[in-house]
Amino acid sequence: MTTGIIWIVIGIILIISELLATSIVAVFLGVGALVTGILFQLGVISAFSSQLIVFSVVSIATLLLARNKLKTWFIGFTKDQTDAQSKFQEELGERVTVHKTFEGGAGRVVLNGVQWDARSEDELEKGDVAWVVSHDGIHLTVSKQKIK
Repeated sequence: MTTGIIWIVIGIILIISELLATSIVAVFLGVGALVTGILFQLGVISAFSSQLIVFSVVSIATLLLARNKLKTWFIGFTKDQTDAQSKFQEELGERVTVHKTFEGGAGRVVLNGVQWDARSEDELEKGDVAWVVSHDGIHLTVSKQKIK
């Protein structure tokens, strides 16, 4: 496999991996890799240092210029309050069980039988009980102290 094809394959893998993650960064690295591979295949660039420069510049440029616009495509948005949003407000103050020990302030909890990524300033071990303090998209913030 030529270097150009390797860049293109890496780019496709990174873009596809964005479907599994919600960071919205891998897609820009994928675009950088695709552009690098295409330019290499066309003979526009050849030296490895040139490949790295093109990859870096394209990845950073697309990240800075397009991330906010593409974020709504991957994450979505709502224009009005729905029953689901008001229902979630009812979950604030609810009891959760720690499913995965928190490391660096991040772990997993179970709320109503569903696992959630969670953040906490408290040290929480698997099996501990915590309380929902707030939510930010798909992440819960939990605490050892029950909110009132």
